[in-house]
Amino acid sequence: LLIHETKTLKNKVSKKYDMIGNSEALNHIRAMIDKVAVSDARILITGPNGSGKELVAHQLHELSHRKDNAFVEVNCAAIPSELIESELFGHCKGAFTGAAAKRVGRVEMAHGGTLFLDKIGELGADMQSKLLQVLDESTFERVGESIPLTVDVRFVAATNMNVAAAVAGGRFRGDLFHRLAVCVLEMPPLRGRREDIPLLIRVISRQLA
Repeated sequence: LLIHETKTLKNKVSKKYDMIGNSEALNHIRAMIDKVAVSDARILITGPNGSGKELVAHQLHELSHRKDNAFVEVNCAAIPSELIESELFGHCKGAFTGAAAKRVGRVEMAHGGTLFLDKIGELGADMQSKLLQVLDESTFERVGESIPLTVDVRFVAATNMNVAAAVAGGRFRGDLFHRLAVCVLEMPPLRGRREDIPLLIRVISRQLA
């Protein structure tokens, strides 16, 4: 089951992901991606909604030595707080009401590949602590089990919030922030690269034609 799901996820990202535009700001991001993609350094991508953070995450994976393994994406804001632990770490049969079978979590699916945690700032305090353990020890436990599982995963996270301010305000763990932000890529908003707008319009028009 895990092999099948991993192959399915890999096939979803088999096409070329690229950012549209030739502005100086965007070319700077491309150069940064080329530099850091070849390493396993954890990356935090910041920037407003719609600035292309997901595309950056895909490119980091496609240019890395992990490109032949899975790229797994988790939208931390889209999963209810009571389900996020099972979504990330999986669960064993009978772990809670409704757990009729074992479930493989996203962290395990991403073994050998890349785990993209979008909207990381939306994680609750409890899950922040558990994610920190995975980053520090490369191990986790499925919900309902006490057997540590070891994984080899590259973590890429993204957020549109001011994480430094969230840390100062006690809403986000400072130690988790520093583990995730080994390298920070700040995506420029579209208003900061107006010269790319005509090209974006042409590409979107062709897609809609």
